[in-house]
Amino acid sequence: MDLQHTSQEEFEYIEKYLNGILEASDLKTFEQRLQNNAEFKLKVEEYKTLFTGIETQALKEQLNVFHKDIPNNTSHLTTENTKVHTLNWKRLLVAAVLIIAAGSFWFLNGNSNERLYAKYFTPDPGLPTTMSNTDDYEFYEAMVFYKQGNYKDAISKWEILQKAKPDNDTLNYFIGVAYLADKNEDSAISLLEKVSKNAEFVFVNDAYFYLGLAYLKTEKIEKAKASLQNSTSENSNALLSELND
Repeated sequence: MDLQHTSQEEFEYIEKYLNGILEASDLKTFEQRLQNNAEFKLKVEEYKTLFTGIETQALKEQLNVFHKDIPNNTSHLTTENTKVHTLNWKRLLVAAVLIIAAGSFWFLNGNSNERLYAKYFTPDPGLPTTMSNTDDYEFYEAMVFYKQGNYKDAISKWEILQKAKPDNDTLNYFIGVAYLADKNEDSAISLLEKVSKNAEFVFVNDAYFYLGLAYLKTEKIEKAKASLQNSTSENSNALLSELND
């Protein structure tokens, strides 16, 4: 991902998201874009790693200068001033890229795993929500929440059903994937490990794939490889190939 191709407006947009200060309406749009645009998602992950893992004094100073250069009312910017701001913005990006290139061993390896996770993770598309069967209504009602990206409500509803059917592989699988999408990797691992033990489970290959991703996200690389090896899915083979390179 070439960070220098990021516009100033998009950088500020991403920065506000990472700092948790986006307006509610903007946040919804941002999260939908994250879900539907893999390239944008990867860019956000790289900036997240940059901001949290490479907070060198040089970058901090560049960011401070960058923000000081932006007036509160941009309507008074002249053409000459606009050029200056653009130059400072490019200089900031160049500094960021140089820091990435000269980063520590931890950064290079951590960023690589984050990049692979962002590249390969998308939530399971779920099941068709026909809701024709009254007995399954609650399951499919939760599925609607899941497909809307409302993972917490989906999990909450599914877990009510799970109390009555603790060994239901389909329930445990979708709760596990929902936990992973909601950034709760430990809970996801517990459930996905359980369902992947059933070789007859219709989604066993997918369970091993998402389990591998959960291990990757938590830096358990050898476990991630072992899990991916148990899946015959195309994505599992491609991710395993990249991990072995």
